[in-house]
Amino acid sequence: MTSRIVIIPTRRAHSNHAEVARSIGVDIIAGRYAEGARLPGDAELIAMFGVSRPVLRESVKTLVAKGLLTTKARVGTVVRERAAWNMFDADVLAWHLDAGIDKRFLDDLAEIRLAVEPRAAALAAAHRSEENIAELRRSMERMRLEASDSVSFADADLALHVAVARASGNLFMRSIGHVIEAALRASFLLSAPVEPEDRDTVLLWHQKIVDAITCGDAGMASEAMVYVIHNGMRRHEGTVIETAPAEPLPSAKVENKRD
Repeated sequence: MTSRIVIIPTRRAHSNHAEVARSIGVDIIAGRYAEGARLPGDAELIAMFGVSRPVLRESVKTLVAKGLLTTKARVGTVVRERAAWNMFDADVLAWHLDAGIDKRFLDDLAEIRLAVEPRAAALAAAHRSEENIAELRRSMERMRLEASDSVSFADADLALHVAVARASGNLFMRSIGHVIEAALRASFLLSAPVEPEDRDTVLLWHQKIVDAITCGDAGMASEAMVYVIHNGMRRHEGTVIETAPAEPLPSAKVENKRD
């Protein structure tokens, strides 16, 4: 596979403080502000973004709550270590896609999937309804109809995995599935099975998930899900992933108006 940078721009925020938080958040995730680095002072940031002090402070509070920043007396506002970031926060995940996801991100995503999705598939086999089965089959049919390297194929793949989480009947698994949807979609786009043999394998094992859930075979559903995740990781290994270049974001400057 060729080297790719995966950047999926998210929708712009609806308020000044949210947009400033997004811009700083993406800069932190992209490494423009390193872990342990101190942000510029309030006066510099206010001039940079063209916002009021209350707007800036609200933006910083948002980033503190998400684990990206900490404020210290006589020190200022400092970027926290990556381990402190709330990776289950929808904004933090979206900002990773804006910044450009790397192999570490994909590996971490695969590991949390291995911890959750096989069990979700097993539970789905035990608790699935006719509606759940119909949803799984619709997603499978969409995957068969779409070109492997298309956005539509990735969306159908995503729909199938979200349907498995929904069929599990476990509210926590359903919530996790919805939170990481955008990250999964990016992962599926990157690991698109472009070779005919890869496509056949992907379709075969996704169909095994659907069949096992339909038949109530929890063991096979879990086993097939593990294979699907590992197979995606294998295709990622064949790709050199790079983070996004440190270029100014379109949102680096917002209008000078109050929230």
